[in-house]
Amino acid sequence: MFKISITKTMNKKLSNFVNNMQAPATLAMAQKAREVAAEGHDVINLSIGEPDFDTPQHIKDACIAAIQAGHTSYTPVPGILALREAICNKLKRENGLSYQPSQIVVSTGAKQSIANVALALLQEGDEAVLITPYWVSYLTIAEMTGAKAIALAADISNDFKVTAKQLKDCLNEKSKLVIFSSPCNPTGAVYTKSELEALAEVLREFPNVYVISDEIYEHINFGAQHASLASIDGMYEKTITINGFSKGYAMTGWRLGYLAAPEWIAKAAAKIQGQFTSGTCNFNQHAAVTALNGDMQPTKDMTASYHKRRDMMIELLKPLTDFQFSVPDGAFYLFPDVSRLFGKIIQGVSLKSADDVVEFLLDKAHIATVTGTAFGDSNCIRLSIATSEDKLREAAERLLKLFA
Repeated sequence: MFKISITKTMNKKLSNFVNNMQAPATLAMAQKAREVAAEGHDVINLSIGEPDFDTPQHIKDACIAAIQAGHTSYTPVPGILALREAICNKLKRENGLSYQPSQIVVSTGAKQSIANVALALLQEGDEAVLITPYWVSYLTIAEMTGAKAIALAADISNDFKVTAKQLKDCLNEKSKLVIFSSPCNPTGAVYTKSELEALAEVLREFPNVYVISDEIYEHINFGAQHASLASIDGMYEKTITINGFSKGYAMTGWRLGYLAAPEWIAKAAAKIQGQFTSGTCNFNQHAAVTALNGDMQPTKDMTASYHKRRDMMIELLKPLTDFQFSVPDGAFYLFPDVSRLFGKIIQGVSLKSADDVVEFLLDKAHIATVTGTAFGDSNCIRLSIATSEDKLREAAERLLKLFA
């Protein structure tokens, strides 16, 4: 009782924004998984979106060399020139996009890049359209600006991709920003160039609407040619491309992301960043130059491993008839629809929602997953395949046994 009273008193002193904010479900589940493991249970953690590979050696070596060379001081807010130039070269080489360093802002992770853009463009009275399922932080970032977040739902029947008609029906005079990812977290959906062209045809009809195209999983692609929205006719001036190093280069703890945008948006993002964090870590940026210009074979090898795991898990989980799968074309997640379980009682537990299913899996099978509710889809759960094949096979065995 005393603890509850203290909590209530503390909450009264905090802002409404903080009191209403939910911690990211991915991090919350990872913490709960650690707690269950601390009780002595063998937990298989499929909740966190982090590569299980180490950063490639040539990138680590470049970082060590940068430290030894004395690159330990403050940097320009938008990033060191060498890295911004390397990003421009990468975007030209791999995405067919022409940018100048003044259009690039390097941030402490792609999440900060997204927040910078949202704060620069959105305000109260605006609407931010989130193509759903969406990455967990999109919603909070959009609402943080005072704008209203609108979910534009894509479901498993269309491989979790929205159509041009859906987009057109959703946009109006209040719409200011559309946010989506391809390859998508959590679904693994990849929009083809023709699909992006159809969406672009609609977006060109709304001159006041801009788009955040989150391409952080660009290199984790299982065959479909990656297409950047900014490369579509008429979309260069309307698109802010987000990317980074955490997924494709296994550099999660380095906290390096970037945006490429029309210069006026890039300058606004840098202005905001200057008040929050200023420039990100100096020697990390020098290592990132090596990542962009260096050997891509480690990235290709990681992607091949994710591809193999995807195929393995889809095959192993086929007997789970209450799990409906869309085969992802990228990223490292499965996002099954588990709504067929709703209303069933299994091992004495009534399953009424995706939240219930996630709790059930952790409690009964010691498998940590994330509820789709956190991603805007209350029928699904997310399973990360960014772990070893042995652990994935064990997880599949536990699932088959649990639902036998």
